[in-house]
Amino acid sequence: MTPPLTATFPSLDRLTPFAHGFTLRHPEIDVKVDREEALRRLTAWHHEIVADLGFSAASLATACQVHGNGIAIVREAGIEPAAQMDGLVSNTPGLMIGIYVADCCAVYLADPITGAFGVLHSGKKGTEQNITGTGIALMRDTFGTRPEDLVVQLSPCIRPPAYEIDFAADIRAQALAAGVPSHQIHDDGTCTSSDLTRFYSYRVEKGKTGRMLALLGRR
Repeated sequence: MTPPLTATFPSLDRLTPFAHGFTLRHPEIDVKVDREEALRRLTAWHHEIVADLGFSAASLATACQVHGNGIAIVREAGIEPAAQMDGLVSNTPGLMIGIYVADCCAVYLADPITGAFGVLHSGKKGTEQNITGTGIALMRDTFGTRPEDLVVQLSPCIRPPAYEIDFAADIRAQALAAGVPSHQIHDDGTCTSSDLTRFYSYRVEKGKTGRMLALLGRR
């Protein structure tokens, strides 16, 4: 049986206004190259996944990630977000946003009440700068999101003992501190370094690897 090439999360499956996915490792695409070339090789396949989710490739917005806490507000499909951003938020129907990770955590934010949504890139540095708290505050101020309505989903990411910092635990604490109820913060505890048949791992593969793409859109 061929293993799936994308994953979904039950917490987000229940939210019918949204479509989401988390791409896994593609067994037939060679990504033992630098980041830019790896992403170039993965782009056509990523666009197929976006289409499978019911969105056009032109509707996909991604960020130029720099391991910071900058977050762009995306209001129209086909508009490139500002450079040097590690998160995207929107409330626009027909738009899909995406964040690349390979050991860092992709944090999904979905508000079923207002229809606002976001995806954040939170690794060691982004977590230290509280990008999760920043993203929740931005959605509150821009779209009227109440933290108590948010569903927060953490993607697979590297974890102890494979990595010395448990930034997934810190992300959860930051979401709690921002006012998200504990039962609406979801994380299955999967470590990306544990299975290189399913995940790309920057640390294990010493930088010469691909990227998972966390996708979230509003129908």
